[in-house]
Amino acid sequence: MSMHDNRAVRRRTLSLLFAGAVAGALPQARAQAPKTIRIGYQKYGTLTLLKGRGTLEQRLAGKGIAVQWTEFPAGPQLLEGLNVGSVDFGTVGEAPPIFAQAAGANLVYVGYEPPSPRSEAIVVPKDSPLKSVAQLKGKRVALNKGSNVHYLLLRALEQAGIAYADIQPVFLPPSDARAAFERGAVDAWVIWDPFFAAAEKQLGARILADGAGLVANHQFYLAARGWAQQNPELLKLVIDEVAKVDEWGRANPKAVAALLATQTGLPLPVVELATTRYSFGVKPVGSDVLREQQKIADAFANLKLIPKPIAIRDAVLAAR
Repeated sequence: MSMHDNRAVRRRTLSLLFAGAVAGALPQARAQAPKTIRIGYQKYGTLTLLKGRGTLEQRLAGKGIAVQWTEFPAGPQLLEGLNVGSVDFGTVGEAPPIFAQAAGANLVYVGYEPPSPRSEAIVVPKDSPLKSVAQLKGKRVALNKGSNVHYLLLRALEQAGIAYADIQPVFLPPSDARAAFERGAVDAWVIWDPFFAAAEKQLGARILADGAGLVANHQFYLAARGWAQQNPELLKLVIDEVAKVDEWGRANPKAVAALLATQTGLPLPVVELATTRYSFGVKPVGSDVLREQQKIADAFANLKLIPKPIAIRDAVLAAR
């Protein structure tokens, strides 16, 4: 069997797995396909590659379905768009769907990418006297509330023996956080790629800790529950195109960096650094990753960072 045949078999298997994840919950779900699929994406990652390559549009053109792309600065804002009905499908990190579910968003997990722990970090200015996470006690730490890095910060502090209450979190989206970081208004910044890579390359930011040994840092694909229930075939098609882009990305790192640089407007060296830390290979959401998500949700609930405890399994379409 050729390499091409192997890839085709993997894609067909992936399609069947994703189809099985939704089929049991969708006995009535054969509504007419929409004229547009609305996808939320961030300034990086597989969906940015999918947008840049245009392959989803090509595949949907024959079905009379258009693709509408909306960029969001971070996962919490993307899921707010999904919750209010302006987005059907999108990708975020581990923490945003937990905060959204706790706030009542009717979303479902439909896939995820492999761990990418080195794609996020706690960084300090190059001339900072801080040398360890333990020294963050009493310091001002910038982060996007409810993003993946929120959990990285919790885990890093826990490992260092510092209580979350002993730091001063400063909640800012990436662009505002970078400005505060540059002018010295915060002591540290917890951030993800490509903003993390840009801080290293452009500001000389120094890493106190990245996610290695602390967090998995999965990227999740989510959909509005009603949309997913009404459009199982379209959802399966989108995931299949994501899988194809992942395969291409894994095999073509230089082309990935060039395309992302064009799509994001970031300098090529920044994107090249970020892509060395990214993981490709979309998978169906199974019991192992759901258990990991539940641990994160429980940690947020214990610190009262979310208003109530949640059950992650409530945000899947069918029992695993």
